[in-house]
Amino acid sequence: MKSILAITSIALGAAAFASTPASTTSLDGGQCGSTCGAKTARAALASNIVSDKTIVETAVENGSFTTLARLLTSAELVEALSGEGPFTVFAPTDEAFAKLPKETVAMVTKPENKALLQDILKFHVVSGAVDAAAVVKVKNATTLNGQRADISVVEGTVSVAGAKVTVTDIKCSNGVIHVIDTVMMPETKNIVEVAAGAETFGTLIAAAKAAGLVDALTKGGPITVFAPTDEAFAALPEGTVAELLKPENKERLASILKYHVVAGRVFADQAAKLDKAPTLNGKELPIAITRESAKVGGANIVTTDIQASNGVIHVVDAVLLP
Repeated sequence: MKSILAITSIALGAAAFASTPASTTSLDGGQCGSTCGAKTARAALASNIVSDKTIVETAVENGSFTTLARLLTSAELVEALSGEGPFTVFAPTDEAFAKLPKETVAMVTKPENKALLQDILKFHVVSGAVDAAAVVKVKNATTLNGQRADISVVEGTVSVAGAKVTVTDIKCSNGVIHVIDTVMMPETKNIVEVAAGAETFGTLIAAAKAAGLVDALTKGGPITVFAPTDEAFAALPEGTVAELLKPENKERLASILKYHVVAGRVFADQAAKLDKAPTLNGKELPIAITRESAKVGGANIVTTDIQASNGVIHVVDAVLLP
């Protein structure tokens, strides 16, 4: 998640695999311009390996990705990753999977957990062939499961969603592989579960239940929620919340809450490019993000990009009224 202080850079349009700063940190920790290539990587990273086989064929023949290959088969993703692509795969080694509790791997391979396994594996895949030189220029990457994976470069070490990149630029016929030492785990809790865990959205959750919207916030999506805190609801005129929670005001309450929800995952950098967004109650929500402030419908955005399995949450300090 990002605080309001991060929105200054967001307003400049920093997007996953889209920004091209004048200089960036290379894989060896030095500074280079926008033309810096994968050749800047240390030799230990064994960059620029070339294969004329697909990503899946290359991984299988390598011998270090047997668990990944097995799980791709279980998730029925082999055909997809053998397609034209191109794709970028952050591939965990067998040693990376061995770090996980054995029961975790056993659990995700059960037929009833196929969707979860697919989400985890898709979190390791980015659309397009993105080489190491491009990876280090951005702060995050949007993966095929819809969530973003944070990217950092610290003292020459590149990490993606907390996993260290150990080998880069294994170029295949339909994309590129970067090897990582840890399995990357996406957020598996839905928007309501994430909000409940934060312990600052009790009123919002109670209101969603009263309005009959919990299923829409847990099973639907992806969606973006501009979530008022308990303090935001407390700032309403005395008695307003109690009145809205009455059964006879269910429709009115649902309309107000839907005004806080936008279809699709809209991350902060994407919101910064908009001046309004259509909400689920049918009305458009004004958006104004500048260097000095970030507002939506008159409320301040205080925290951005809290990810959930079915969308993203941005925290606001006031209840939005349509």
